[in-house]
Amino acid sequence: MITVVLADDEPLVRMGLGMVLGGSDDIDVIGQAGTGSEAVDLARRLRPDVVVMDIRMPGTDGVAATRQIVAAGLPSRVLVLTTFDLDEYAFAALQAGASGFLLKTSDPDRLVEAIRTIARGDAVVAPRVTRRLLDTFATQLHPAAPVQDPRVGKLTDREREILQQLATGRSNAEIAAQLYLSEYTVKAHVARVLSKLELRDRTQAAIFAIRAGLAD
Repeated sequence: MITVVLADDEPLVRMGLGMVLGGSDDIDVIGQAGTGSEAVDLARRLRPDVVVMDIRMPGTDGVAATRQIVAAGLPSRVLVLTTFDLDEYAFAALQAGASGFLLKTSDPDRLVEAIRTIARGDAVVAPRVTRRLLDTFATQLHPAAPVQDPRVGKLTDREREILQQLATGRSNAEIAAQLYLSEYTVKAHVARVLSKLELRDRTQAAIFAIRAGLAD
């Protein structure tokens, strides 16, 4: 059973989300929060698998709440909700450690599948969306000078190459074709890269690569 906490400042939205998720026999909504601070508190106490987090809430917003949940080392993964595609707040939440974002206009089935995907440890940001995110916010991602991070030294040459490919937003299949590797091998390399860099998903890996000066 996947346990979920819903965080949204609009009660009707929480009710609607609860009804959608209630129709799935493998998802259990164990808490609801109306503010970001309440979401953090519930995440600490209930330790859900997934927190479905609204971005714009009074007081502690979804970005700050996401950052606090991730910084606390909680097992909960965050799926942020946004009204606008490529909303700068949604992007900030990804930087803060969210495992993906979804539009509030998405189909109910897509929300359910996104929660299942995140609970498995994957991200819900599709490769093509990653490209759009990186293109849209390129100026924010490029620091004045590359960030020196000792974790880079843990990577093999092949793993660095995989990391550079992740920064382009390519899928595993596309990386496999580009580097003449099997898709299974690429998947294994991606897992090792994320583990060595202590990152949660490929979107964070893409951001890391650009900030470290390993990719344009």
